[in-house]
Amino acid sequence: MVTIYDVDTNKLIESASEEMKKLVKAPEWTKYVKTGVGKERAPIDIDWYYKRTAAILRKVYMRGPLGTNKLRTLFGNRKNRGMQPERFRRGSGKIIRTSLQQLEEAKLIKKGSKGTHKGRLITNEGVKFLDSIAKKVK
Repeated sequence: MVTIYDVDTNKLIESASEEMKKLVKAPEWTKYVKTGVGKERAPIDIDWYYKRTAAILRKVYMRGPLGTNKLRTLFGNRKNRGMQPERFRRGSGKIIRTSLQQLEEAKLIKKGSKGTHKGRLITNEGVKFLDSIAKKVK
């Protein structure tokens, strides 16, 4: 059986973002917003929101219970501060939060805990969704 670990990550996210267009709807403000403090401009790609949502789903699949703050760290980047040294800045929480909420409405993830860790966990439908896309990519 093919899982997400057996295929190329970029191809998986590209294919999953095409399927995400059927499940989630990008908010109106995604045309104007930057993806984090460390970025200078908004993304050029029109479908960037669906790719980010697919990447978030993949991260939740791989790393277990994840919350908004952990995902902000994972999607952060270095900020160019001119003459000063670069510093790490976390990604946008609003984008991640709305993506998580839409994935919950689509029943691909759910709130839960594993041991002492709390956050979003992937559901059986989410596993089937990503594994079927991985099978198509393979």
